[in-house]
Amino acid sequence: MSVETTRETEGEETTVEVRCTGHVRSAVGTGKMEFTFEGETLREFLADFFAAYDVREMIIADTEAEATARGWAPTPENLPGDNWAKNPEGEQTRKFARVTVNGRFNEQLDGLDTELNDGDRVALIYPFIFCC
Repeated sequence: MSVETTRETEGEETTVEVRCTGHVRSAVGTGKMEFTFEGETLREFLADFFAAYDVREMIIADTEAEATARGWAPTPENLPGDNWAKNPEGEQTRKFARVTVNGRFNEQLDGLDTELNDGDRVALIYPFIFCC
């Protein structure tokens, strides 16, 4: 994933509440913190957060294979509803890992281009265990 970006909002800072679970929490050393970064998008937040904490490999999938779990039921051709968005390859989370903004998966917002405001809650979720 390309979380490195040229800063269009140079000098502007945003402070968010970060929640970490599972292995991310263990690596970061806490489950809850405030984090201030330069910019106002999820992409800019992740770039700064990963520079401060070495957890990128736990969260971000570089290939479709790293993002896809085996054993899921086949996807029907016609899916009900319209909330089946998926981030493009290179901007996806690893299988079983998720990134949420205010409790919503980033794919259901604007992906890595989701705008963040002061006080928003960003969760980096990676469980301790998973089956299969």
